[in-house]
Amino acid sequence: MLLVRRLLLVAFLALVSLTPARANPMLLVDMDNFDVLYAQEAGQPWHPASLTKLMTAYVVFEKIAEGSITLETPVTISRKAFNEAPSKSGLAVGSAVTLKDALYLMLVKSANDVSMAIAETIAGDEASFVAMMNETAARMGLSATHYANPNGLHNPAQVTSARDLAVLSLYIRQSFPQYLPIFGTEAVVLGKKRLESENKLLTTFSGTTGMKTGFVCASGLNMVATVERNGRRMMAVVLGASSGRERNERTAELVLKGLSGAAQPSGQTILNVANNPGAAPVDMRPMICGKDAKAYVAAQEAAFPMGLEGQPSYLNDTVVPSSYVATDLGRLATGVALPRPRPPHVPVFAVPTTEAALSGDLRPGLPASVGAGVPYPRPRPANL
Repeated sequence: MLLVRRLLLVAFLALVSLTPARANPMLLVDMDNFDVLYAQEAGQPWHPASLTKLMTAYVVFEKIAEGSITLETPVTISRKAFNEAPSKSGLAVGSAVTLKDALYLMLVKSANDVSMAIAETIAGDEASFVAMMNETAARMGLSATHYANPNGLHNPAQVTSARDLAVLSLYIRQSFPQYLPIFGTEAVVLGKKRLESENKLLTTFSGTTGMKTGFVCASGLNMVATVERNGRRMMAVVLGASSGRERNERTAELVLKGLSGAAQPSGQTILNVANNPGAAPVDMRPMICGKDAKAYVAAQEAAFPMGLEGQPSYLNDTVVPSSYVATDLGRLATGVALPRPRPPHVPVFAVPTTEAALSGDLRPGLPASVGAGVPYPRPRPANL
């Protein structure tokens, strides 16, 4: 039954155009050889939203590798971090979590407060951490990318491209594979709360291994997703979707095109794809959150109805979600001197070591003869 369903799905997707009502950036890469299987506006500057956190994580991974921090380093929620706009962890000002837990909260829940707290923990302040992010982007050759904050909340100067996001994600996978399980986690449990990922492919599209979603009005709904099936490894980037449905379905469609052979190598690798850094980033706010949103979403639905009620969907699998339990360490005392350890005992008097010494004074000034001639108490008479 599953085989029949997949064959029907492959036949259906062959009839569906990849061109949406608006030509937003999309990219499909074979992760085994970096071949580009599909590219649409891949070099167009775009606001990354929470896909920014991919770079935040990469900088953290480098600092751990350098030895300047560890996964057990405490990350404390400052007042500045607490005041960041949602999505948030719910941690109170002054609360702390380990860096490992902070990474899960940042990458799974996309917690903006935790992302800021991580930046402050590593660099001392936001500006210094952002400088690290931009220096890393320059080293990677991300020519369309510039960061203004560590969490992706909208800033006109915060830009990237589908091409740069793919390169960054490949760097993460290549350099720090030990952290990939974080990107494939569907939920983080923190106290009584279950904080879930917006990457619905993790539970509805078999073989999905990560990585990140993002949304602000200016960007639309963004996604980088990685999928491994039948020995093939695909990475899809979709930017500017009008809804979560469109984002998830388009991502799945791209992957299936690659897996079925409908999308063939273009002759380019991801490193050969050109950016267009001189172009202005597209502002999606009027179409996503403004007065034109209703008409725009309707046009996108008409052009790409997959997943709508009564329409087929690519997201038909049932995948057991993976979760992670994080711990709120509470308020950690800082600047408080710990009690000094009790000094070791030093004998005031020398221990006698010879028979002559033992027969002399037991203590200075108290001769051994003191009490000589004093009778001992007589024993109590036996009861008669």
